[in-house]
Amino acid sequence: MNIQALQQIIDGGENIVFFGGAGVSTESGIPDFRSVDGLYNQKYRYTPETILSHRFFVTHSDAFYDFYRDKMLCLDAKPNKAHLKLAEMERAGKLKAVITQNIDGLHQKAGSKRVYELHGSVHHNICQKCAKSYDAAFILCGEGIPRCSCGGTIKPDVVLYEEPLNDAVVEGAVEAIAAADVLIVGGTSLAVYPAAGLLNYFSGDKLVLINKKRTPYDRRASLVINDSIGEALGRITV
Repeated sequence: MNIQALQQIIDGGENIVFFGGAGVSTESGIPDFRSVDGLYNQKYRYTPETILSHRFFVTHSDAFYDFYRDKMLCLDAKPNKAHLKLAEMERAGKLKAVITQNIDGLHQKAGSKRVYELHGSVHHNICQKCAKSYDAAFILCGEGIPRCSCGGTIKPDVVLYEEPLNDAVVEGAVEAIAAADVLIVGGTSLAVYPAAGLLNYFSGDKLVLINKKRTPYDRRASLVINDSIGEALGRITV
């Protein structure tokens, strides 16, 4: 692990942006999708990709919420070394934004303020009839299909398959990446689009990739670290 090179890049950066995927949260005990122990390799009546689709939510809401409560709501999870270091970097003025594909809210729990959640958040849930908001605990503690006080169905404010990303969030993420002089990408295979395509907006000096396995962008990187994102960032001083 070339921590010295990573430290030098961070020390020299004035506008650092972090782009993270599921691997950032697995170290907090939250399962990802594509690893050996991930959701795609567990057996259910339907595949996770089917369950977490807009169509399934509409047509099989009970089954959707059974899976969602069981596998997607990890409200006891705590921020790990990566989350905490990124929040520290932001407080120090080094890190300008966090862009995440995760929906767990752990970056904010660690103290990060400028976070672009590409796929939404389990902590926001909206009545489809009156737009009243509910927190994740309301969903977790309930049974069956959660209903609003007005009688409407409550939907998690997360981007399901077949749904578009939020335009305002994407715009903010693109602007942050385009303005960065250092882009640190961690815990993602860079295989999920359109999110992975956001890296194409980076034209800064240093691209750092931290992931346990290779990614399609490795050849474009100034530094590649094939290791735990938490261990790598945890050894950086700010």
